[in-house]
Amino acid sequence: MDVAAPSLPSDLVDSSDQPESGLIRRAPVCADCDLQAMIVELRQQAGYWQGMHERARQREEKLKQDLEKSQAQVRKLERQLFGRKSEKGGGGQKKSESGGSKRPRGQQRGKPGPGRRDTSQFPAQEEVYKLDGCPTCGLPLDALGTEDSEVIEVEVKAHKRVIRRERGKRRCGCALPSILTAPGPAKLIPKGRYGISVWVTILLDKYAFLRPTQRLLEDLRTYGIDMAPGTVTGGLKWLFPLFEPLYLGIVDHVLQGTQWHADETSWPVFEPLEGKIGSNWKFWLFESDSAVAFVLDPTRQARVPEEFFDPVEQGVLVVDRFSSYKAMLQVKEGKILLAFCWSHVRRDFLGVAKDWPSEAEWGLSWVDAIGELFHLNELRLEATAQQFVARDEALRAAVGRMEERFEKELDEPNLHPVRRKPLKSLKKHWEGLTRFVDHPEIPMDNNQAERTLRISAVARKVFYGSYAHWSGILAAMLFSLFATLKRWGINPRTWLTAYLEHCAKHGGDVPEDAQSFLPWNLSDQERQAYAQPPAVSDSS
Repeated sequence: MDVAAPSLPSDLVDSSDQPESGLIRRAPVCADCDLQAMIVELRQQAGYWQGMHERARQREEKLKQDLEKSQAQVRKLERQLFGRKSEKGGGGQKKSESGGSKRPRGQQRGKPGPGRRDTSQFPAQEEVYKLDGCPTCGLPLDALGTEDSEVIEVEVKAHKRVIRRERGKRRCGCALPSILTAPGPAKLIPKGRYGISVWVTILLDKYAFLRPTQRLLEDLRTYGIDMAPGTVTGGLKWLFPLFEPLYLGIVDHVLQGTQWHADETSWPVFEPLEGKIGSNWKFWLFESDSAVAFVLDPTRQARVPEEFFDPVEQGVLVVDRFSSYKAMLQVKEGKILLAFCWSHVRRDFLGVAKDWPSEAEWGLSWVDAIGELFHLNELRLEATAQQFVARDEALRAAVGRMEERFEKELDEPNLHPVRRKPLKSLKKHWEGLTRFVDHPEIPMDNNQAERTLRISAVARKVFYGSYAHWSGILAAMLFSLFATLKRWGINPRTWLTAYLEHCAKHGGDVPEDAQSFLPWNLSDQERQAYAQPPAVSDSS
């Protein structure tokens, strides 16, 4: 009699229906051992999948951070390329502190107007318009005087001076040529066809009003003057030496100060230079309270400010955080102290607010804190002797709170990377940034240098730099000269005309007393005279 085999669990029997296979798994000896093995295997699988999940989560988190960083970079580039240049963080919807709307532009209601400009120095051409009588019946009228008004006109016209020099045959027995000719007028460029007024116009138009030469020549053609570009280039090269002593005098005067502003910007020079790759040169700006000096150099190395300030033994230099200033030998030796610009720090936090929407509130809170420092320092500068102590204490307290804040935030373990960079820079430059606290005469920002440097920045955009090295040096000298004259309130046209006439009297060469024309060497009476527009000649 056959006995049926005991049935096995389905997971221990081969699923094949082929009888010839005869594959039957042998049951484990111990059920508990099998269960233990399954638990171990499941735990291993759970650990594996947990690890895979954590890796996927970290990978996703990194991708999110990379995406956020890339989007911030795109926003930054779009802002630099297409955005407004204003650094205001609140936009058009921001309300004023008083709770009202933003103050409108232009003349404010209730404020005194500027009044009419003085025109008494202009020559007057009188025009009289008469009445013939009553327009209806024609009877004569009783005279009541006139009703007067003024209209300002500008008349620019080209004219030529015909120079006639008398000649005569000598009758005496003196040791002279038999035919004598009267000496002619002094000329700025010997045998030159164009007078001083033309070269004054060219110099001012290019280096003070920043208009390309070709555009000036087109303008002159509308007055009938057809001047070749090569004539302008040759004339400027001839005039180049006349401004060298003036430039050297300006540099010396800048170095006589004890507090300066400095900045730099690019300036293309297209003349090849051995060892120099590309045309990107630099304009360095160094200015005191009464003089401005531009320096052209192929590099942004610390050598440039080092050489410029070589004679200086003590002073304060207000700059941005560019590394070349920190690397100056005079800074390392303690001869020159650096005062860093708070406007650049403000731009760091404003950039975070604009480029990282998730960090906008944090960034704008720092912008507001920096704005409070500017406000408190302005109040301190305006304070009377009785108010100074209280306002000074308020400023120092705000500076102390700011230091505590960035130290506390830097100690946070999970600080966002985009926050860490501006905070570390703030801590690194803190000593130079707070130098104004103990020395109120030091400004909080370097905006003065940036405004002055805008001369070269605009010129670079409109006529693309210089095509020769001498032309770049001439630009540096004339930018320095016109910016310095502006600082002293001197009319550049009046001053330049007088100086070039003086050079013409010396045969078109550099006069020995050239530096006597610099503003600080002029008498008060001379400065007042040069501040006025040029006198109108009778011939005009």
